[in-house]
Amino acid sequence: MKKKRDWRFLAGCIVSAAVFGVVVGAFLTGMDSFLVRARAEGAETLRNGITRACVQCYAIEGRYPPSIEYLEEHYAVQIDEDRYYVFYDGFASNLMPDITVIPAEEEPQNGME
Repeated sequence: MKKKRDWRFLAGCIVSAAVFGVVVGAFLTGMDSFLVRARAEGAETLRNGITRACVQCYAIEGRYPPSIEYLEEHYAVQIDEDRYYVFYDGFASNLMPDITVIPAEEEPQNGME
């Protein structure tokens, strides 16, 4: 009788560990998906903010800003350069510049991944 109980206990532990592993895996997958979506939405919000600052500059000064640095200095645009890459292509002062914001890939921590 004791061997039968030991076998059930061991089987129960294995099933519990497997269920725990599945739950942790699902949680980590969900968190990764959430972080990817949050970075993309942050990039779109930053792009919209830069666009609004460009339009404001055009309305006030009669020309689009020559660079992102100009927007940062005169229109309080703040860019987290560790999180986003911003590409700003102002062809002419009377044409809306092309603005591209891309979320930066995070570096693996402690050599993991």
